[in-house]
Amino acid sequence: MTIVQIRKSAHASGRDLRRFLPTTRAEMEARGWDELDVLLVNGDAYVDHPAFGAALIGRFLEARGFRVGVISQPDWRTTDDLLRMGPPRLFVGITAGNMDSMLNKLTAQKKIRSEDQYSPGGRTGLRPNRATIVYGNLCRRAFPGVPLVLGGIEASLRRIAHYDYWSDQVRRSVLLDAKADLLIFGMGERPVWEVAERLRRGQTIRDLRDVRGTALVLRKGEWEEIEPSRFVSDGKAVILPSYEEVVRDKEAFAEMSRRFQYETNPGNGRPLVQAHGEEAVYFNPPAIPLETKDMDELYDLPFARAAHYTYSEPIPAFETVKHSIVTMRGCFGGCTFCSITEHEGRVIQSRSAESILKEIRALRRMDDFRGSISDLGGPTANMYMMKCKDPAIESKCRRLSCVHPGVCENLETDHEPLLDLMRAVRESEGVKKVFIASGIRYDLAERSPEFIEELAKWHVGGQLSVAPEHSKKDVLDKMKKPGIESYERFAEQFQCASEDAGKNQFLVPYFISGHPGSALKDMVDLALWLKKKGMRPRQVQDFIPTPMSMATCMYYTGIDPFTKAPVYTAKEMHEKRLQKALLLYWDQAHHDEAREALIKAGRADLIGSKPHCLVPPASGKGSMPIAMKRARAERGKCTNKGRKPHEVRR
Repeated sequence: MTIVQIRKSAHASGRDLRRFLPTTRAEMEARGWDELDVLLVNGDAYVDHPAFGAALIGRFLEARGFRVGVISQPDWRTTDDLLRMGPPRLFVGITAGNMDSMLNKLTAQKKIRSEDQYSPGGRTGLRPNRATIVYGNLCRRAFPGVPLVLGGIEASLRRIAHYDYWSDQVRRSVLLDAKADLLIFGMGERPVWEVAERLRRGQTIRDLRDVRGTALVLRKGEWEEIEPSRFVSDGKAVILPSYEEVVRDKEAFAEMSRRFQYETNPGNGRPLVQAHGEEAVYFNPPAIPLETKDMDELYDLPFARAAHYTYSEPIPAFETVKHSIVTMRGCFGGCTFCSITEHEGRVIQSRSAESILKEIRALRRMDDFRGSISDLGGPTANMYMMKCKDPAIESKCRRLSCVHPGVCENLETDHEPLLDLMRAVRESEGVKKVFIASGIRYDLAERSPEFIEELAKWHVGGQLSVAPEHSKKDVLDKMKKPGIESYERFAEQFQCASEDAGKNQFLVPYFISGHPGSALKDMVDLALWLKKKGMRPRQVQDFIPTPMSMATCMYYTGIDPFTKAPVYTAKEMHEKRLQKALLLYWDQAHHDEAREALIKAGRADLIGSKPHCLVPPASGKGSMPIAMKRARAERGKCTNKGRKPHEVRR
């Protein structure tokens, strides 16, 4: 039996057709519009809430006088859905949604996920693979001559030549494959406003070559004579290795990744140019981050704070965030496995306490709000209002992380603004409980015992998720994460604070298996550390090489792009499973693979019933010898033949 979503009539009695951005001709007519200025094509279901990118950009443009419509999850086999409101006057904006469409579909083991959190009912199959490319080509057919502008996280993180885990190959900039005119990367409010305004004034899309936070295609004859930059301050373009070079040479790929990373500070980032055959993609410097007043205006827009009325099933991602509050954006952590910095930037952009309290009053008007705020935070909750002590220093800084290998002396790590906010929110009328479920940077938190005390006393519901990721220093350095001793200090402080508050609370640590730099022996050491600490982790992330991250560069090339040193990485699916099994040593379902991993790592001494052992011996006769024979056979194979020095497995 097939379950079909029933769409309610747009003409149901009493329905306000102007509550949402228009999605149909009837909703346009209710506003008195006969034409759109901007059409947004969106890979997610349409939820009019600031946590959803298409709604955020749509409301932002609407507030500036543009007539904006949204078409979510169109049928990509035909142009019919796209044409229902007619061609827009200025441009079509395209986003795959809040996640990369391939990450949204496939797991680290390249298995199809059972649920799409951003679709009605969590149903899968409502968006195409590589949605940005598919929607771009579909819109080109539907609206010939209308400018196409890409945006969202998928376009942002695939804007240069990039390694694609799902196809195991280097792909071109998505701008070329989507056949679009312009790509907006990063948080797009400033660039999209400038693009829309300049088009409204009569400029053509080909005139828009200097908008910060955008990338465009240069045709043959337009880029070959660009003079390369020699100094950071000269303002000239940094020439990246070409697409053809990075496909052919992994050292060139690593160099491309390194150069790119150093041009992400809006204060001193230079333009980038990357050739793709006879064409080149030109990247303007990153957009200037929003100020607090801009953030306040953004979150004060008239969001319906609901999924569009045509959906009869809940949107799982919305159910998770609808009673949460975003306090800030950006992250200066620079973790190599995470793409938040590449998309949202390193500069923390915070809202004022007044803006947040105003949003709480809006939450109180929601029918299903019962006084519990599910999260007060952002990418990293305790980076709220943190900044460099001197804007002049920040604008010239070339560090890729403000907290690794140590916390920068110029970083203001005062938690007092966050503490004041936490107190104000929990004392607000109608608020019964305020949770902080966003990530906590514990190397910052341990600098503020008062923050840990208030966190434990008021803002944890029994369990607090944190992400030490690993225990080995060499691996943590590859991640740009603090040493495990920082986590241990935080854990002790949190436990003491919980006891002082009279609460029995626990940390839920996240760990990554298969990260570049982590071999089986490192995972054995991590498993022993976990056993020593009495931990049985349930939150284990098998490393996924996402586009553009530095860890992905290490995974693909076997090279650390910053030191040029070789980096070991588990690439075979079986070894990835073995690494994960070691972290789940306590789970009987993973014992067979954990035993095999221990034998391969030369640690068969950890198999047995003694207190120091990780897993019990195999129950069936002959199981152990077979595993040992397989391990010996694999160790005897030569896997380095034909490899370059940096590709040799160790």
